[in-house]
Amino acid sequence: MQSLQEIFDYIYENKAEKVLIPEGWSQGRAAYGGLVAAAASSSMISMLGDDAPPIRSFMGSFVAPASPGDCMLDARLVRQGKNVSQLASNVIANDKVCFQSMALFGANRDTKSVVPNFSFNPEPRDSVPPLVPNPMMPPFLSKFDCHWSGGGIPLSGSKDRRLGLWVRHRSDMSRYPVEKIISICDFPPPIMLSHYTKPVMVSSLSWSLEFLMPVQDIKSDWFYLDFNLDAAANGYSQQSGYVFTEDGQLCALSRQCMVYFE
Repeated sequence: MQSLQEIFDYIYENKAEKVLIPEGWSQGRAAYGGLVAAAASSSMISMLGDDAPPIRSFMGSFVAPASPGDCMLDARLVRQGKNVSQLASNVIANDKVCFQSMALFGANRDTKSVVPNFSFNPEPRDSVPPLVPNPMMPPFLSKFDCHWSGGGIPLSGSKDRRLGLWVRHRSDMSRYPVEKIISICDFPPPIMLSHYTKPVMVSSLSWSLEFLMPVQDIKSDWFYLDFNLDAAANGYSQQSGYVFTEDGQLCALSRQCMVYFE
């Protein structure tokens, strides 16, 4: 099974116009959302070129499942201002849009800095053994190193409202800093799954990311993901999270709306 590095090598070799999603990168009937979203970002980055300013926000809608195989990437420039560029991108499978996204890229501005209000209190990475994928888990999990340190275990019946994870890529994603962090940020499963003991159907509907620092400046390979279940009712759940570098820098904020079927 191809690594993420190999997948994105292929994308850029093909001018970021298509992505080949391998079979092992599926979970259920859909491809891993972090891969699909990161592929959409590649098409926008390619359009802006080498002088692209840092990505500041990314918003995506999971319109339909993206199946393994070739998917087309269709990016367009919505507006390019002096400091901020806005782009949109679709991921298209079997002539149908399966993922729509929009991203904002903005140059740095000279302003006063404000210290963000957050606390970095992770469970030590070595306090728990690494996650060992088994045949019941999606195969692509083997492409990540993960220490599941803070609850939210799917199908545990624990009814957790929070999870904590240490995660890094097993492959070298240094050439693709935006794709590196987008594909990491989608790693946490729906926390709502920890409220069940038998499998239920779950799927992401929408996802937004805010980047608090230029991703090109992030040198960390390990990331700590601190996510919370904010609400769940009527088959929909909302969860949000902080994404930290290994040394405790808050680098991204995540928010997702998900649907679950009992």
